[in-house]
Amino acid sequence: MKRQSVRPTDDEIENTVEKYANMLFKLCFTILCNSADAEDAVSDTFFKYITSSPNFSDEEHKKAWLIRVATNTCNDMHRFNKRHNYINIEDVYDYCETGTDSGIIQEVMSLPVKYKTVIHLFYIEGYKTNEISEILSISPSAVRKRLQYARDMLRMEDYYEK
Repeated sequence: MKRQSVRPTDDEIENTVEKYANMLFKLCFTILCNSADAEDAVSDTFFKYITSSPNFSDEEHKKAWLIRVATNTCNDMHRFNKRHNYINIEDVYDYCETGTDSGIIQEVMSLPVKYKTVIHLFYIEGYKTNEISEILSISPSAVRKRLQYARDMLRMEDYYEK
């Protein structure tokens, strides 16, 4: 039996946007390395939320759905823009609190998409590996392996700079 979808009310839409826009923007910015593209991805995510009218079992289910849609949107945009890999360094510094933060962010942004996505969800959003595996539709061991590879890549960057 198919569940009937109901369009969210204007209040629900407004509350969802207020609650998740900043988190989704940070995730999309981490993946796309460009604030304009990140804003577009977040807008597309909320557009899909409004038009697809999914039914959620609880608030965590809604959050996971939004993250998954945002990640897929970013991956689609990333594939499209792959030939035009561009990082606006001014955008990076705008989101840093200290000079050390900007160096770390630059290193994370230089990682391949699949690694920086798990790094962001694990360290910035605080998800556990099992939760990330559900959101990204990969196994928990794949999440742990991607985290390990990403950490190794970041250590190698640190090593080569010395």
